[in-house]
Amino acid sequence: MQVSKKVLVTDSVHPLLLQGLEQAGYVCVYEPKISLTNVLPIIDQYHGIVINSKIIVDQVFLDTAVQLEFVARLGSGLEIIDLPYAATKGVQVHRAPDGNCDAVAEQAIGMLLSLANNLRQADAQVRQGIWQREANRGWELQGKTIGIIGFGYTGQAFAKRLAGFGMQVLAYDKYKQNYAADFPHVQEVTMEQIWEQADIVSFHLPLTPETIGLATAAYWQKFAKSVVVINTARGAIIPTAVLLEQLGSGKIKGACLDVFENEKPNTYTTEEKEAYRELWQQPNIIVSPHIAGWTKESKQRLAELLLHRILNQ
Repeated sequence: MQVSKKVLVTDSVHPLLLQGLEQAGYVCVYEPKISLTNVLPIIDQYHGIVINSKIIVDQVFLDTAVQLEFVARLGSGLEIIDLPYAATKGVQVHRAPDGNCDAVAEQAIGMLLSLANNLRQADAQVRQGIWQREANRGWELQGKTIGIIGFGYTGQAFAKRLAGFGMQVLAYDKYKQNYAADFPHVQEVTMEQIWEQADIVSFHLPLTPETIGLATAAYWQKFAKSVVVINTARGAIIPTAVLLEQLGSGKIKGACLDVFENEKPNTYTTEEKEAYRELWQQPNIIVSPHIAGWTKESKQRLAELLLHRILNQ
């Protein structure tokens, strides 16, 4: 009798992923609250694992997972997986950056509009009976120049949603050419052109050794104008200290932030507590807890895409 292959699902997923895998003959063990510490002693029993961000698939993990055939990442970021070592082990790695890119793009637009129109402040004031129209006068996107850094799935989804705003949309992707051919409103440019022209800059980059700490103080000084920043990618792209410094100097005149260098408040050092306390007090920022890709629709879409990729590996 053939023993069914086992898959460990370590985070919340749409039921259709579990149902689809079980219909294909896998045995799914659903442990959405399991920690990495508790996964390591049992991973040798599994042929597949579905992860989000808490499970780090490094060399130790892969050496322990002696039966592992695939890792399925709920989302796009692969910095938590040692890809070269997984390849030497014959472990397939699946991801679904096209599963939540639309959700990320919509939140980026929403945060930008909220910032531009002072909606967070205005909402709080009206609820307190404060009626200040002039103090909450906003600014329009029309006529502004926005630079998109990284033109993968999320960069493209964001660009699509900018088509009707009457903006000049610039895109820069270091590793692509002729990537905006299907976007008549988008101009492919150099990074130098974005530094020269942008009023707004939006990051859509993976976390890699090249992008960690990319946006240094020197980086911001290259912008000809004071800019509004959108970061729905990875927090480590913009060091917190640099962000605070540039907000303080006015070089960054506003920020929409869904991601941060440290996204676990219970692990903050004394220095981090002070830095984030200062950041949260800034009146010209909009923040959220890394939820840009976190919609009901994206949860289902991620499950659909990963199921298809696992079954067709």
